[in-house]
Amino acid sequence: MSSCEDEVLIIKKKLEKMTSEGADQGQAKDLITALGRLDINLQILTNTRIGMTVNALRKASKDDELIGLSKSLIKSWKKFVPEEGDKKEQEKPKEEVKKDKSRVEARPASKSNISGDQVRMQCRNLLATAVKGDGTMPEGECGDPDELATALETAIFSQYNQTNQKYKNQIRSRIFNLKDKKNPQLRESFLLGSIPPTKLASMTPEEMASDEIKKQREAFTKEAIDDARLAVQEGTKTDMLKCGKCKGKSCAYHQIQTRSADEPMTTFVLCNDCGHRWKF
Repeated sequence: MSSCEDEVLIIKKKLEKMTSEGADQGQAKDLITALGRLDINLQILTNTRIGMTVNALRKASKDDELIGLSKSLIKSWKKFVPEEGDKKEQEKPKEEVKKDKSRVEARPASKSNISGDQVRMQCRNLLATAVKGDGTMPEGECGDPDELATALETAIFSQYNQTNQKYKNQIRSRIFNLKDKKNPQLRESFLLGSIPPTKLASMTPEEMASDEIKKQREAFTKEAIDDARLAVQEGTKTDMLKCGKCKGKSCAYHQIQTRSADEPMTTFVLCNDCGHRWKF
């Protein structure tokens, strides 16, 4: 998805809130003007359906200037409709045109596209809820939770280019850590901009963990390493390893998981001849 399409979706979400009766439309003119400046093409119009949102806003508004801006914008977008197709439609009898339109309306859209879009929109909503938390905001200049959630989902989607299981797992991991009450620093850092969406999208669970959890993990790792060093003489004997100090091959080794589960174990080796220890 292009950055232009992302901006259109962000503006669309804001405009949708203004189409209900009695809604505040104070920023509507600025948003419509911003849409007019974007490099929008037929694909973006089709994917976002922004035209329907602008038209709904036009119907809901009583502001003549806003209505005029909306009409002008919609008119400018009509240029993307193929001229040849328009001519053929105009040349057809009215009854035939009606039949064609009914066929198009009855034709189901691509199931994969619809399901993919629905998954992405649902993920954005879930991420936005996690970013908003209980509604309290940290001191400082915070970003808009909805916009941050959209940018985060886009960054995650760009890693896989499809809503597969890896994409969903990555979304769930961000939601879980952002909602973790024992780790408020992550959410605050994200809102304040010290952790941008592109970085949060690729952070490991270890990197997202709170300072307290990180210290605990470091302590456990150190303890495990110390225990391994003390018990290494009871390890497995082998003559397939060569001591880098005395060049002897009478060694014993011991393995332990000191990193994340998906990484190889660390091997601690003791030379029985000179007592030299090393790991790999």
